Amino acid sequence: MKESDSTILPATLADIRDEDLLAELKEYEGRSVYAIMLKELGRRQAKRDREARAKEATDAAVAQLTPIQRRRAKTRVEVDSDRTSSDYLRFLPTPLAICSLPYRALPEDVTRYERRQGRMTLVVNSGELLAPNGEWTPQPVPWGPKARLIMTHLSTEALRNKSPLVETTGSLSEFMREIGFEPTGGRYGNLGLFKEQLRALAACSMTFGAWDGQRSAVMKMKPLEKVELWYEGHPDQRSLSPNTIKFSETFYNQLKKHALPIDVRALKAFSNSARKLDLLFWITYRATRLDEPLILDWKPLKEQFGEGIARDRKFKEQITEDLAAIKEVFPKLKIELTSQGMEMKPVDPSILALPKKR
Repeated sequence: MKESDSTILPATLADIRDEDLLAELKEYEGRSVYAIMLKELGRRQAKRDREARAKEATDAAVAQLTPIQRRRAKTRVEVDSDRTSSDYLRFLPTPLAICSLPYRALPEDVTRYERRQGRMTLVVNSGELLAPNGEWTPQPVPWGPKARLIMTHLSTEALRNKSPLVETTGSLSEFMREIGFEPTGGRYGNLGLFKEQLRALAACSMTFGAWDGQRSAVMKMKPLEKVELWYEGHPDQRSLSPNTIKFSETFYNQLKKHALPIDVRALKAFSNSARKLDLLFWITYRATRLDEPLILDWKPLKEQFGEGIARDRKFKEQITEDLAAIKEVFPKLKIELTSQGMEMKPVDPSILALPKKR
């Protein structure tokens, strides 16, 4: 029999156990309404018991999940209970939602990276930074989830402050906590890993290109045109720490016009995976702009999200897993994988916990 409020209710004192309910019942001893209140308080006790059993079952199910799965489950509950708020909004440069950075570190001798999507391309070249001792220090091509998260953080800070100048000293640690990383220093701390990608972003240059078969357009820029560095740590283990960065005027103006909103809770849910972050960014960009259903073939899907995966079958397994993870958090997304590729239907941004279309 299904448990509900219509279930036969207890009507004896032994069925009421919670101290506040017993105290309330005591107030009615010797009064004509005692039997009625006994039944009412018994109903409330039964309801509490059902809720406690349901919570125990949920907690037991959650305990079987991996930490990453628990994070996604928690994010879904948070999003469902408080779907949209400007407090949760973070922003990403839209071009990086279409053509993104590498997923993994490139070999040390590789200084150029290219990613294509349809008729658009992004080329990223690594650069150098001048250390406080006057030496030029080569930086890698930015890569992985941390580079994406940092670019989101810097873009958001610039838009919030209405300035291309961003102070990174304290804001980076605060942002790390927002997305589930407690900052730790030292040689093996995660703060150093985030700063490594911040330095790589500060040193790199990017070229965005597009073509249509008749003509092409290229825009070259250095996203961060100014960076201030200082040494931190023990003299034998000193590392370069960015203090202030400044977006280039071109990049900042494009950011003001075309920034892509993302919910910070979603960033936290997928902060461990560059591929899942890229898929989330791309879905946010495409699905909220569609006027009619779209089918994207497997070939361009693999060009964009298949880095490091040679076999088509393996890629299909990976993208299926990634999409399922995103739909755990946003189950109302109208996206399916079929034999043709990815079938996507238009959705309102509110499905992704973003402000509704006006």
